[in-house]
Amino acid sequence: MRLIVNGQQAFGEAVLRALVKRGETVVAVYCAPDKAGGKPDPLRLAAEELGIPLFQPKSFRDAAVHEQMASLKPDLGVMAFVTAFVPSACLNIPTYGTIQYHPSLLPLHRGPSAINWSIIQGRSETGLSIFWPDDGLDTGPILLQKSTPISPDDTLGSVYFDHLFPMGVEAMLESVDLVRAGKAPKIEQDHSLQTYEGWCRAEDCVIDWSKPVAEIYNLIRGANPSPGASTPYAGEPLFLYDSKRVAGNGGAAGSISAIDEQGLVIEASGGAIRVERLRHGKGAKEKASEWAARHHIAVGTQLGTA
Repeated sequence: MRLIVNGQQAFGEAVLRALVKRGETVVAVYCAPDKAGGKPDPLRLAAEELGIPLFQPKSFRDAAVHEQMASLKPDLGVMAFVTAFVPSACLNIPTYGTIQYHPSLLPLHRGPSAINWSIIQGRSETGLSIFWPDDGLDTGPILLQKSTPISPDDTLGSVYFDHLFPMGVEAMLESVDLVRAGKAPKIEQDHSLQTYEGWCRAEDCVIDWSKPVAEIYNLIRGANPSPGASTPYAGEPLFLYDSKRVAGNGGAAGSISAIDEQGLVIEASGGAIRVERLRHGKGAKEKASEWAARHHIAVGTQLGTA
């Protein structure tokens, strides 16, 4: 089959390389436009290295983009991490349509930050969906799904890079095979079960230390490494990353109750959080113990106030 790969970043690159490695015919790569002053997208670099025609349209609504895509005579579109809206007029150009990767068990967690929210909301399982996109947001019929547990100490980084990233590459290859064999299903989602969340942004991840320790810990895990859960300190956000739930001593919520080489222990309702790695303001990530020593942080310091 003649494939078009549409995507960006490391996942898009991995899918492209996996398809090419096993001998698939990729007739073009579509990638997000370069950002001024930003690093080149890994998918763009891979396409150039592999000698595959590369296109970076500003919008997929443009009729000229549709005409150019149709001229490639594609059999299947493969969308690997696409955040731009791609209308059905474009999705339906390939002979067999277009398939897309989404890192949740649709219809749960439709939207752009599915992994963050599944952890923040305390779920013990997530997964991925390969589906047939339409003009809705993650609403198209399902081709296949794969699930994976979320352990009590998993983070956004571990769930994605250890599970959903490699599983997703394999699922994309499996889906291409099913389409080629004429065995790819189109299973309608149960829209009555749908949930939707927008981008998980830094302002969504400001810690309220009066909340139960489990909620705080889920927030920190779900925002690690991005966008980072934070608490105000000395007029700047203090972003908390690698952490563990530990027993508390019943101190005031948001107060530091212990400092040692392992990090800082911060009290919360029903327990405490030991923070091992953090970032203050625009500084670099560092060991919490080193930050505390440099800023002369003492037991009893209160976090969470401007």
